[in-house]
Amino acid sequence: MSTTDTRPADALRAGDRQADERASATKPLGGIAGWLDDRVGAAKGVSFLAKKVFPDHWSFMLGEIAMYSMIVCLLTGAFLTFWFVPSASQVVYDGSYVPLQGVTMSDAYRSTLGISFDIRGGLLIRQIHHWAALIFVVSVFVHMARVFFTGAFRKPREINWVFGTILSMLACIEGFAGYSLPDDLLSGTGIRAMNGFVQSVPVIGSYMSYFIFGGAFPGEAIIPRLYSAHVLLIPAILVGLFTAHILLVFVHKHTQFPGPGRTNSNVVGYPLLPVYIAKAGGFFFIVFGVITLISAVVSINPIWAYGPYDPSPITAGSQPDWYMGFADGALRLLPGFLEFETFGFTWSMNIFPGSILLLPVMWGIIGAYPFVEAWVTGDKREHHLLDRPRNAPTRTAIGVAGITMYVVLFLAAGNDLMAIKLHLSINDITQTLRVLFFIGPPIAFWITKRICLSLQRADRQKVLHGRETGTIWRHADGKFEEIHAPLTPQERWVLVQHESHEPLQLTAGTDANGVDSPIARKERLRAKFSNFFFKDRVAPATPSELEAAHHEHDAHTAVPAGEHEAIESARAGQERETIKARQHD
Repeated sequence: MSTTDTRPADALRAGDRQADERASATKPLGGIAGWLDDRVGAAKGVSFLAKKVFPDHWSFMLGEIAMYSMIVCLLTGAFLTFWFVPSASQVVYDGSYVPLQGVTMSDAYRSTLGISFDIRGGLLIRQIHHWAALIFVVSVFVHMARVFFTGAFRKPREINWVFGTILSMLACIEGFAGYSLPDDLLSGTGIRAMNGFVQSVPVIGSYMSYFIFGGAFPGEAIIPRLYSAHVLLIPAILVGLFTAHILLVFVHKHTQFPGPGRTNSNVVGYPLLPVYIAKAGGFFFIVFGVITLISAVVSINPIWAYGPYDPSPITAGSQPDWYMGFADGALRLLPGFLEFETFGFTWSMNIFPGSILLLPVMWGIIGAYPFVEAWVTGDKREHHLLDRPRNAPTRTAIGVAGITMYVVLFLAAGNDLMAIKLHLSINDITQTLRVLFFIGPPIAFWITKRICLSLQRADRQKVLHGRETGTIWRHADGKFEEIHAPLTPQERWVLVQHESHEPLQLTAGTDANGVDSPIARKERLRAKFSNFFFKDRVAPATPSELEAAHHEHDAHTAVPAGEHEAIESARAGQERETIKARQHD
């Protein structure tokens, strides 16, 4: 019997084979897509992504700007790597820029001049790369501010907040490595300052400097090492963090602002395909186009005007890029008497805290904030609805206080230029900024919190009495009254949907036998922080308060002093209601 002969049992499965063939023929995917789905099962994942819903709000575009500008940086950076030479070897320039012909410079600086003047479109690509990097950093910071002020970092998004914190810190480091590569006078001055910062680290500073520079400053190893970090190591980490960030957004679903029909268990918006992907794609080209337009008309980092790095012509006018300005400002505000010697070591506390210690401390505090707030509030629930900043006055005030501290440090980075342009004493400016560093944040905190509480009271009055229309009604007895238009249920819901947390109450610190609780001290500390967060609060209007306010208003307009006045009052009430309805429409 041959292998091609039909077995008797095969006839029993003839219907099964026909059913399998019909099922295969009716598969929704065909061609390459069907072939790929049969082998990797990609249809389920693609279907999940296509149905993913994203809310539509302008503030969500801030994160998209960060992602798109990073993509622009990657694309233009790949172009620049074809011609940039990461070498500190000394050569004589013989390129097309006449003022520098015959000048001895590093190969890195020579290749950067070649990209700017000899490569078609090279200068535009350099400018796009630099502007995209600046926009990337600022969009990351602004996006983090939006996340902070709206409470989008709460459970289950604490890990995503930590990823964003690390990403913002690496973005600043990546920017510093990037503008240090051309080895012009400005970037070389920045590297020289960085060497001094590293040497200020207690005990091990000089060893760290030798390790980073491969010997005594400047050496020839720093530019290749910065190049490897700038084009390989840090971008790989940034892309990985961005990928993890986006994946967690898909896993956790997107946050949304409060509104009708929006709850913690749904998302109101547009699906990824085809609506959101089309809008996102168009927005990418808008961002790319705006960056290109700025790069074409606004010059930035003209390295040919600075010349190659040389320690002798350095001036006090050198300034870092804006995102590192706060660290430079902290360095300038630290008093010189903080430097001292013990055990044969020099402790440069007038340099080390502002230059090296400030960055990890600042980003560490930012990254830890969600966990601190969760511990203070005791809130372990998932949150997918965002807070209006006014409804979290303490958090909003803390954020504004932090921004105020940052602005003071940023202004301190230009104390020399302010002294020159404004004809003021640099010592007076420095002393003033030192005082503002300590008193500015508390003042900003108090003002911001008062404003938030005032806005909450205004919302409460609007819910109870309606929206002011500016229309004045004159009664028959000569009394004047402003017409208030009632809010729609949708408008009212946004103003009353938030929770009003109460401070935690202290419990007994001892048990029935008078033994101190092991967590009593911790709970007392937590209660103090809770009181700090929630002591000043304005509770949203309740349905009973709203009904009482309506009854009070109706009674006020309907109480007659006589029969004629009662008729006039009823007629006036009807006319007022007509005006309210028209104002509302």
